[in-house]
Amino acid sequence: MRTCEEPRPPNGQSPIALAAGQSEYGFAEKVVEGMFIVVNSITIKIHSKAFHASFELWQLQGYSVNPNWQQSDLRLTRITDPQRGEVLTFKELTWQTLRIEADATDNGDQDPVTTPLRLITNQGRIQISLKRRTKDCNVMASKLMFLLDDLLWVLTDSQLKAMMKYAESLSEAMEKSAQQRKSLAPESVQITPPAPSTQQSWSQPFGVSPNASSIGQYFDKHDMKESSYHLLISRLDLHICDDSHTRESGAFKHGMLGGAMQLTFRRMAFDYYPFHRAGDACKHWVRYSEAMETRGQWAKKLVGEFQSKIEKL
Repeated sequence: MRTCEEPRPPNGQSPIALAAGQSEYGFAEKVVEGMFIVVNSITIKIHSKAFHASFELWQLQGYSVNPNWQQSDLRLTRITDPQRGEVLTFKELTWQTLRIEADATDNGDQDPVTTPLRLITNQGRIQISLKRRTKDCNVMASKLMFLLDDLLWVLTDSQLKAMMKYAESLSEAMEKSAQQRKSLAPESVQITPPAPSTQQSWSQPFGVSPNASSIGQYFDKHDMKESSYHLLISRLDLHICDDSHTRESGAFKHGMLGGAMQLTFRRMAFDYYPFHRAGDACKHWVRYSEAMETRGQWAKKLVGEFQSKIEKL
């Protein structure tokens, strides 16, 4: 993989649906979603103008799950609401070992001597939720949860500096991509329910008559109001060490004493909502609390004051 200077255009309709000669969510999509994937090892290499990185995964598994993140009947791994014309699907990826390594590229923008950044983790998993339109299979919202158990990470000061440079080099590309996603984000428009077809019966277990009200309530319970990304680490032991050593410079010799610092985090979580608008409700957030409601009222007041100033101008 290679980072782009300018964001690519959207992918458009689902290639699975186009290859099957259909334009809406149907049998071909459900067959592909029901596959159980097992990969012994996979290596992903990423190249950028400032650094190159590699991700290595062992014993990777991907499968469909129900809304409670349990393997069950494939018919229970999707929720289709004909009234909205939307479908929810749930996936989970697990692995035994993950190895991440990043190093600076050989160019004039970086220091001549750099320390590669390395991270090795034990088993983890990613939970993916998707909300799509049934008429064209376009993704309307997604939720990605990156879950890790105990994690031990040893960083030197030079590696920490290199990591800051890597993040800085990616910030510009990520900002351009975020602007593109925001400009193409779906608006709240009325969706015309699709015509009943035999394909919709696959979303319900056999022998069960669909109930519009119960389906709508079940859909609302697991619905994603907006796209979000989450990282949860059960325990993180971070060791930052000084890798300075005695070195000679001209006629002088400099002796430097090293040091170390250990940080331990328990149940550390990061939540990112890229499309959330200032002043909107936060009750659908994963870790919602009354403190967020107070902050929401404060933000809504500031947005109102800003809009009134803009109207005067």
